[in-house]
Amino acid sequence: HAGNCRQVNLHVTMIPKMQKRDDAVIVVGSGMAGLVCALSLAPRPVTLITKTPELAGGSSLWAQGGIAAAIGPKDSPKMHAADTLSAGAGLSDPECVRQLTEESVEALHWLTKQGVAFDRTINGTLALAQEAAHCTPRVVHAGGDATGLVLMGSLIKRVADTPSITVLSNTFAHDLVVHDGHVQGLVTYNPTNGWVTHQTACVVLATGGIGTIWWHTTNPIEATGDGLAIAARAGAALSDLEFVQFHPTALAIKKSNGDSTSGASLPLLTEALRGAGARLIDDAGDRIMLDEHPLGEMAPRDVIARAIHKQTHKGQSVYLDLRPVLAGGLGPSFPQAMEIAQKAGFNPHIEPLPVTPAAHYHMGGIQTDSRGRTSIDGLWAGGEVATTGIHGANRLASNSLLEALAYARRVATDIRTAPAQEPQKMPLPTIPDMPTQSDVAQLRAIEDATRRLMSEHVGILRTGPALDTAHDQLIALETQLTDLNTHTSASGGLVRTWGETRNRLLIARLITLAASLREESRGAHHRDDFPTPLLNWQRHQTMTVEALQNTHQKIA
Repeated sequence: HAGNCRQVNLHVTMIPKMQKRDDAVIVVGSGMAGLVCALSLAPRPVTLITKTPELAGGSSLWAQGGIAAAIGPKDSPKMHAADTLSAGAGLSDPECVRQLTEESVEALHWLTKQGVAFDRTINGTLALAQEAAHCTPRVVHAGGDATGLVLMGSLIKRVADTPSITVLSNTFAHDLVVHDGHVQGLVTYNPTNGWVTHQTACVVLATGGIGTIWWHTTNPIEATGDGLAIAARAGAALSDLEFVQFHPTALAIKKSNGDSTSGASLPLLTEALRGAGARLIDDAGDRIMLDEHPLGEMAPRDVIARAIHKQTHKGQSVYLDLRPVLAGGLGPSFPQAMEIAQKAGFNPHIEPLPVTPAAHYHMGGIQTDSRGRTSIDGLWAGGEVATTGIHGANRLASNSLLEALAYARRVATDIRTAPAQEPQKMPLPTIPDMPTQSDVAQLRAIEDATRRLMSEHVGILRTGPALDTAHDQLIALETQLTDLNTHTSASGGLVRTWGETRNRLLIARLITLAASLREESRGAHHRDDFPTPLLNWQRHQTMTVEALQNTHQKIA
């Protein structure tokens, strides 16, 4: 009866729905490779996806080093190639290196046309700096040691002024849709639009590096290996994953309570400082590199990183002394380094700066050919997420921006000239299960445990037993993460946190496996139990994610 009725409030849980949109070309990543590729595809419509709130993102923005180019009167592409091959420790492809070094001058001209103002001498010629393992000054900077900021600022402005480029920011790339070896789409999440399947037959991964898989890194917080993990789960061939370069001179900032710095990114003190005369010294003020390598402070990065690691592992500190640089009046050439030091509470005019090695650049990645094509039809890769045959076992300083620029343009050329492909009309993927908001603390604990494991066992110096320990504990962490995946509804922040944790774990396992299989020391990969390079290991390791199913399998 009406008089006995009462109001009942029903709580209805909304089940997320997968949306759909069509895109011609998708570029994932807003670092240098992604921006250059999108610009080079114009006027073809491009959707540029980045997980950062603004277009500026990736390690390119923070690059203090410059772009290596054989532009000096006493230099040549042949000399540049020789230095690149030497640093690569036998694993750089000579033909790929030859082509890249010959493209370097034209690449600089392209950037100039995009509005990049490179540093010049009083005579109007390009100012050239020398960095470690280069036989002559050939590194071009912009804004002194703020090259990345200047480059990215110019490219971002060009992208914003290009009507054919649609930017989707704050959008997390989750997984590829692949059918019969062909790309059919990309699944993303955006807090406003929710889950979206972008139907496309053309995806470019330019997602940058993996530095935050380690505790200390020079990379920004977004460098979580997303593109590499996405490609791996799709079955793409990966190569040389064990080769991770640790920059020797990150500023070892202390917390206010005196504890060692946390897992946040550390500011980098550019290699050009050592090229200008900065010295690495111990607590007593003695130079530590004189007995380590004939080139002293200009030795290859892996040599310097190991020398510093040995000192700090013994409980001793290592410092970068900028006073010789400043005494020579070169302080204005390094505005970013001076600002970094001063913000951290140091006065480089009167005291040396404490430094520590930090994960910096990944030579390995998604295997590509000279056009940026991967083993999956319709998938290209460029920049740090790719391995092109240039860097080998150890990247030569300031070759990374050059490679990102050159190969991003090659990818764009290949896409423009290839016959247009239409994706098949596939059923929309299901929305993945994931943790709830109450699991955030446990997600962060898994992330921290992964980074500490990698730093302790898969860092600068490696051994078989340590790698085995890391492998077993990473499997246990993956199990913990899987056990949390119970719901299909989550906030945007949790989707990204969960996705990045998942990606870090996968890449950590793949790198650990690759490092355990390579039983030698070469370039940036050093095994204390196999301390010398071996001729039969002067080859690449190519693997897919299936290799994780049998960790004792030898990879061809």
